[in-house]
Amino acid sequence: MNRYPAWMYALVIGIVAVGALLALPNVFGTVPALQVARADGEALNASMVDRFRDMLVDEDLTPEAAYLDDGRVVMRFGAVDRQLRASDSLRDKVGDDYAVALTLASRSPAWVRDLGLEPMSLGLDLRGGVYFLYEVDMEAAIRKRLEMYVEDFETRLTEAGIARRVRVEDDSVRVQVRDAEDLSEARRIIRNADQELNMADGGDGKSLVITMTDQQIRERQNFAIEQNTTTLRNRVNALGVAEPLVQRQGVDRIVVQLPGIQDPARADAILGATATLEFRLVDEDCSGLGSQRYPFRDGPDTCLKREVIASGDQIVDASSGFSQDGGPAVFIRLDAAGGDRMLKTTRANIDKPMAVLFIETTRDVVERNGDIEYVTQRSEEIINVATIRGVFRNEFQISGLNPAEARDLALLLRAGSLAAPIFKVEERTIGPSLGQENIDRGFMAVTIGFLAVVLFMAVYYRSFGLIADLALFTNLVLIVALLSLFQASLTLPGIAGIVLTVGMAVDANVLIFERIREEVANGNSPQAAIHSGYEKAFSSIADAQITTLIAAIVLFTFGTGPIKGFAITLTFGIITSMFTAIIGTRAVVNAVYGSRRIQTVPV
Repeated sequence: MNRYPAWMYALVIGIVAVGALLALPNVFGTVPALQVARADGEALNASMVDRFRDMLVDEDLTPEAAYLDDGRVVMRFGAVDRQLRASDSLRDKVGDDYAVALTLASRSPAWVRDLGLEPMSLGLDLRGGVYFLYEVDMEAAIRKRLEMYVEDFETRLTEAGIARRVRVEDDSVRVQVRDAEDLSEARRIIRNADQELNMADGGDGKSLVITMTDQQIRERQNFAIEQNTTTLRNRVNALGVAEPLVQRQGVDRIVVQLPGIQDPARADAILGATATLEFRLVDEDCSGLGSQRYPFRDGPDTCLKREVIASGDQIVDASSGFSQDGGPAVFIRLDAAGGDRMLKTTRANIDKPMAVLFIETTRDVVERNGDIEYVTQRSEEIINVATIRGVFRNEFQISGLNPAEARDLALLLRAGSLAAPIFKVEERTIGPSLGQENIDRGFMAVTIGFLAVVLFMAVYYRSFGLIADLALFTNLVLIVALLSLFQASLTLPGIAGIVLTVGMAVDANVLIFERIREEVANGNSPQAAIHSGYEKAFSSIADAQITTLIAAIVLFTFGTGPIKGFAITLTFGIITSMFTAIIGTRAVVNAVYGSRRIQTVPV
């Protein structure tokens, strides 16, 4: 007889029950919603739910449901127009302290949310939104590091009393001193500063040429990618986009996906901006030594000293508002190192002017002799000069901006500065209507494929075919359950992976049923034929599924974007089809036929 022990039946039933529970949130569908979070990333508490709801009640925009989810307030609306009106109303009332994002929320009841169950995430091609691909300027990352060496070497040589001239030349730093004695001491000081640097004689007996090693260059490039990825993620969070994707792609590129965003122009302006600030003292003598002249937004060109007091990467918080005279301002807070340097500078320079230098890097496309070339442009502009009236450390304000500039600059500084400039190389916008059309077509493809296979199996394999159909339905439920559990995004190629999985799951049952037919034709008893069919077909099924699984893992490891989406659903489908086709169907067959004396096998 073909029987499973009781614990095996319990295991199968338990897995199916848990899968059905995990997939349950997808049954309720989604509705337009708002997600409200603090701009600084701190979690909100339950009291804020009532506060935001009351703000909308006053505007006759009461949400159909409002609740706290992972430290953020989610409010559901029945229609898109109410969602948009509520978004505008909230943004006007909460200002820059909170990020209000348009999103989709599940209609799941409270008890489902209390269990922590969520529907599967939809990819950009199904939900609509904006796709950006940015390239990191690796040469600028290296040059920025060389400029840091220049500042460090100048400081160390000055403290040692060595007259020097330090500057960047191409991909190296040249240190010029007065004589050979100073050169020997400069060599020792620079070697102590960084022992890994390559150092060569400048050819005139009074200079050194310092270059970075290949290992240092690779480390700096990796740092630039990682830092820029983190900064872009912070900027996305500040924009208030729900469920964004920011990840590295290849050697020097970063992918940003913003589902549901409705203002791609502002998103591009914020994400791609390379704006940062430098605080420097004004050189009133403008002697030309150790200073440089810069254009001033509100006045004549002004000379600034080369020494940077504090820069954008030392800013830990920034917010926009209005100064005491009523003009737009950005309120700055520096980290400990920047604060210490600002304290030292202001203490020693009372009644002297300090400037705020605004720096932005852009890339222009030009055509030369029929070839398209990229030209990097660096713009530097003084936006504010103020006299130091008192000693301060790490908190102060800057002015000289219009309200929109102050708001965007505060967002950029709060999110952190880029380690190197980035340039947009690709942009795609997918409208919500196209996303819904993709969902409808994908659902239709899965439905047609599923029904065609169900009908074929029921007609050709009779009772055993109906059992395979039950396993096929269970297989789809388990795939959705895994997508929901791991919050893996379902994409349009992912739907193709599900359709392929349907065919693969049935293929395993076809192998088993055909093997059972052969055993019956060879004269074996029905029970023996069933047993042999499952046992002998297992190795063939396992080999085919494992080789496909290896291919799916390779696709996921080396693929990007749509290829990953296909690989994810294919991997989940292989795992679930192995369970449903081999263990699941046999459990049902054993339960229905295993304890009976049957004369024929209904296959």
